[in-house]
Amino acid sequence: MYPEIATQADIARLEERPLSDYMRHENIYQALVAAVAEHGDRPALIAAPKGDPEGEPTEFNYRAFLDLVHQTANMLGRLGMGHKDVVSFLLPLCPEAYAVIFGGAAAGIVNAVNPFLEPWQIGRILKAAGTKVLVVPSPALDEATWDKIASLKDELPDVVAVVTVGGPAPEGALQFDEEVAKEPADRLVSGRQIKSSDIAAYFHTGGTTGTPKLAQHTHHMQASQIWTTGVALDIGPGDAILVGLPLFHIGGSVVGGVVPLSHGTTLVIGSPDGFRDVNFLRSYWRLVRRYGASVVAGVPTVIGALLNMPFEAEDVKTVRYALTGGSPLPVEVGKAFTETFGQTIIEGYGMTETTSYVTMNPRNGESRFGSAGLALPHVDVKVAEVGDGRIKRFCEADEIGNVVMRGDCIMSGYVQSQFDAEAILVDGWLNSGDLGRLDTEGYLWITGRSKDLIIRGGHNIDPSVIEETVHQHPAVEMAAAVGRPDSYAGEIPIVYVQYRPGQSVEPEELQAFVRERIPERAANPASVFVLDEMPLTGVGKIFKPALRWDATKRVFTGLMAPLAEAEGFTATVDVGAHDSHGTLATITLAGVGDADRPRVAGAVATILAPFAIHHEIAWVVSGRTKGSDN
Repeated sequence: MYPEIATQADIARLEERPLSDYMRHENIYQALVAAVAEHGDRPALIAAPKGDPEGEPTEFNYRAFLDLVHQTANMLGRLGMGHKDVVSFLLPLCPEAYAVIFGGAAAGIVNAVNPFLEPWQIGRILKAAGTKVLVVPSPALDEATWDKIASLKDELPDVVAVVTVGGPAPEGALQFDEEVAKEPADRLVSGRQIKSSDIAAYFHTGGTTGTPKLAQHTHHMQASQIWTTGVALDIGPGDAILVGLPLFHIGGSVVGGVVPLSHGTTLVIGSPDGFRDVNFLRSYWRLVRRYGASVVAGVPTVIGALLNMPFEAEDVKTVRYALTGGSPLPVEVGKAFTETFGQTIIEGYGMTETTSYVTMNPRNGESRFGSAGLALPHVDVKVAEVGDGRIKRFCEADEIGNVVMRGDCIMSGYVQSQFDAEAILVDGWLNSGDLGRLDTEGYLWITGRSKDLIIRGGHNIDPSVIEETVHQHPAVEMAAAVGRPDSYAGEIPIVYVQYRPGQSVEPEELQAFVRERIPERAANPASVFVLDEMPLTGVGKIFKPALRWDATKRVFTGLMAPLAEAEGFTATVDVGAHDSHGTLATITLAGVGDADRPRVAGAVATILAPFAIHHEIAWVVSGRTKGSDN
């Protein structure tokens, strides 16, 4: 269906023609209509019973799904939505949610909201978006989410209708199935002609304190990703994807929703709770076999978890590759997946503000584990020195700098324009806030995050939500939250504190103080470390890299201790900056004989395999350090 992409030269050939020559559609509604014309009788959505590979699923073919999209859009129009109005939804993985994504964008603007946030956070997002219609689970489907919405009813005077999915509607709300049944299924009643420049969706990003930032996606941005991600992945009507990412994330909504449904691909919902459902994870490979899934997709922690789930050769024979992103993939996890299943794993890089992926390891070329891959066709991805809202210069190969990007899939700004200066540079470049380098063959390597976000299982945590809470304690003078490396979640938030002169409090007491006040459960720090003196830069700012190095050293030291004790040698860990890797952990081992070194090195590699941080081993011989090995 799509040409092969193996090298930068292949991408350059595709860029000899303008993107408009490749794009078939101006908006995502038009893309879905075209997919139905070609694949009307093929299954679009299959909702399996929760985590049950043997149960009877609910199925929508493409024609029936478009009917539901029309009815959803027409319902929203009847409830008062125009093309500049917003429908917000907080729904699990279900056919109705996908209908809201497409139907909401056909009627106006759709805004996906994380239901696991605290009520006050949800309220701020709904207000910032200007929500007119709200689609949420009924109490029978998700009592916790309904209770959050019910607690906000007096704070959302602009919401004209609340529509519930999955069970009877509470008093004052409408029931989704009953309302869509009133609408024609064969057309958009509004007759709207959707422009490519019209806003299709909002996605909240980076905000756990203050006013959330809402990235704006135009129809053109998402339509460009239908082609760009399509050519990168070569997905089509022969493919099925077992989906598990939440729909408030672009990975679930765009990469796992809009793009495949515009290509005639089948989406299989294994559980409304996705990867949060342990039974879904345990049954994953049997579900792959039952529904013939060809693409495995998940954040790195999910990929690692799936490696530990039982499977048979017959379960995975339909799998063509795995797709991951959201946080760096540990090199050893990538290797283990390839060795275990005999299929490659494709890692890419993108962010909410870029609609979807902007780089990806080539499906037909070399996948360099630990790299985010090559820039996709018609997307500029560079590494640069940035300052004063502009690019001062582009970096040389293998030189670390700010990752910036530009292209049709990049947003022009946030709903709240006051945030634009933080991200949008001169000439339309987007400053990702990430640090990285481009190697001589164009592969991007992410080496750090200048924004200091903590990524816990693909979920972004703003460290300021922790720091501001810790600062409320009268004994605290300085506080800094960072991510501690974790073999499952990627990172776990911890906090370092410096007390006021003459003040002190036990770390456990401070941790309890924070736990009582912090608004986001995922952001509760796992540990509190007290420092006599916080590391500072020359201008007096807290130097967070030193804290991250210390956190990594603590974790790796703890992991090395049992091996060192069992083998009778000593191990010390040093962590610091590295020109190429960003961060390097040096494991110095003393007392290991020459004959034992290969075996010990293998044991160290196995212990540290789940971590994306690069490490080297240094051997001490007669008091001298000799050589180093990965």
